[in-house]
Amino acid sequence: MQTATDDAQQSVFEESATKTSVIPPARVDGAIEHAREWLLARQTSEGYWCGDLEGDATLESYLVLLRAFFRGYPTATPPAPPDPELERFAIRLREQVRPDGGWSTYAGGPGNLSVSCLAYFALKIAGDSAHAPHMRRARDLILALGGAARTNSYTRYHLAMFGQCDWRDVPAIPPEIMFLPSGGPFSVYDMSSWSRTIFVPLSIVYALRPVVMLPPDRGVGELFRAPRAKSGGSKASGSSLDGDDGGDGHDRDPVARRWRQFFGGVDRALKLGERLPFANVVRRRAVERATRWMTARLAHSDGLGAILPAMTSSVIALRCLGHGDASPHMQDGLAALQRLFTDRGTAGLRVQPCLSPVWDTCLAAAALSQAGEPADGPALRRMGAWLLTRQSHRRGDWAGRNPAAPGGWAFEFRNDFYPDVDDTAMALIALSGTRLADVGALQVAQRRGLAWLLGMQNRDGGWASFDRENDKRWLTHVPFADHNAMIDPSTPDITGRALECLSRFDGFDARHPTPRRAIAFLRAQQHADGSWFGRWGVNYIYGTWQVLRGLRCIGEDMTRAYVHRAARWLAQRQNPDGGWGESIESYEDDGKKGVGPSTPSQTAWAIMGLIAAGRADGAAVRAGVAYLLDSQNEEGTWRQDPWTGTGFPGVFYLNYEYYRHYFPLMALAQYRHALGSRAAAARDSAP
Repeated sequence: MQTATDDAQQSVFEESATKTSVIPPARVDGAIEHAREWLLARQTSEGYWCGDLEGDATLESYLVLLRAFFRGYPTATPPAPPDPELERFAIRLREQVRPDGGWSTYAGGPGNLSVSCLAYFALKIAGDSAHAPHMRRARDLILALGGAARTNSYTRYHLAMFGQCDWRDVPAIPPEIMFLPSGGPFSVYDMSSWSRTIFVPLSIVYALRPVVMLPPDRGVGELFRAPRAKSGGSKASGSSLDGDDGGDGHDRDPVARRWRQFFGGVDRALKLGERLPFANVVRRRAVERATRWMTARLAHSDGLGAILPAMTSSVIALRCLGHGDASPHMQDGLAALQRLFTDRGTAGLRVQPCLSPVWDTCLAAAALSQAGEPADGPALRRMGAWLLTRQSHRRGDWAGRNPAAPGGWAFEFRNDFYPDVDDTAMALIALSGTRLADVGALQVAQRRGLAWLLGMQNRDGGWASFDRENDKRWLTHVPFADHNAMIDPSTPDITGRALECLSRFDGFDARHPTPRRAIAFLRAQQHADGSWFGRWGVNYIYGTWQVLRGLRCIGEDMTRAYVHRAARWLAQRQNPDGGWGESIESYEDDGKKGVGPSTPSQTAWAIMGLIAAGRADGAAVRAGVAYLLDSQNEEGTWRQDPWTGTGFPGVFYLNYEYYRHYFPLMALAQYRHALGSRAAAARDSAP
């Protein structure tokens, strides 16, 4: 609800914003041209774009621990010869230490228990002394946050692999889940795709329970607040399976706590069941089935799921299964991991969580098309030809609930089993702005992509990311679901993107049954203040822009009251400098919704949202455009320090290298187009 204070603040801003002089069209044209040239210069000869993708310190930590595991398993201890790359990962980890002594989930955030524990452990393995000042500060923070026993499941699996906690202290991920039928109450296909690709290989690891023993000075016993019982057991070692929140605070409410207590009992029952007669026979067959599932997908992707946690889990599982370095699956998996490394010279090695060529290419193409790049020009033709080669023609995990033929696009170079709705929608938008020499191939790709996209719509009218009807919320309370992304339900931002995509095809408008169901979903998801949640971008500014853009493109009546509320919310969140910003903290604190230092990408989202709502000639948009023009640098791009991408809300965030550029270019182009359209309409209506 709007408050008197909000009204007063908005009144003050609008009064100052109205003093902003009319922006000369030539200045907007010049900024667009400069930004267009910058982006064109970064297209590869093959036709795609791919900026760096940055995540938190867990990425480098995983690689340090993986290398130590490979050096030490199945032998008793890691061999002595130094690993030159290990120190380069360690340099990067030391660079990321926060002033509070820990490591955060995003740049500028507070120290996080699980991220800090993994980074500390990685530095110990790399040779840092527990008595070094930076290590003492980190240890103090970790203990203050609850200690290693309160870290999340994925962290504790890494601790168990090195004998730092007992395997009985980690949540059970039994490979027997592979026997559960897809039509039952639960199967692996009820987990989100990213969880599925992480937990199936981890179920193999859980079943085989490898341990690499470390020298005493490389262990992290000092991170446990209570002595660890040698015999294991959740009570003795402080396991969080009995109702605690695992140290990261995701189940403070009583209902979540009761669910956690229930599943803690289930976890104990599963572990008791492992002692029953014939349990070993069943487990062996379950491991075989999980292995077949995993290797089938490894053959058609750049690493399992093409995302780092699943990739590392899969190669660890392969090593536990006896695959040596000469194994084709192992060679492919390790090579895919190597491609995620970014050499930063004296600043060490940075590890990307995945590669983003399809997503970057589609955003770049959309921005260039809106900026006036010719549809039959060389840049967009090269882009279109490359993008056609990335379309998936394989039935993936999605096929169990979507009868359509394959036709989606994935985020990465090669990830055939896991195309997603957002990338598919953006690919179709990008292809709609180009004219290829092979018109027939383009039309076939568009038809297949559209059919696949339509088949992914959920019963609630919205679209999710990778799966249909993946919304069993009780699964978010199982003990190993503390990465906060166990399911993949419909979200407003992706639904808005899907509407924008459908608007590019004949016959789809706000009266068509498919968009009409989507609009009903969006109206039901709108918050009382007018905003929408942003699943894949930070956060409510992103979600609100995506929805308003989709509604405008599909032909919704943008004078309706709910649209007005959304536009009003955006306008009220504008900063005095004319820009917009929103902190990642907004995922945890509603009081931070739409609040934060101005950034180029979030300013662009807000501008485009307001333009979609019909406010292109308003003071707020004019001030936002002035902010973008003033902050564009001599190279034609923008600088942005805060992260504005989202992986798993509350757990993992992303910094897309080119978000600072694609979206400001789009916003300036849409502003120019909107004012041009208004001027043309005024001329046409003149007597």
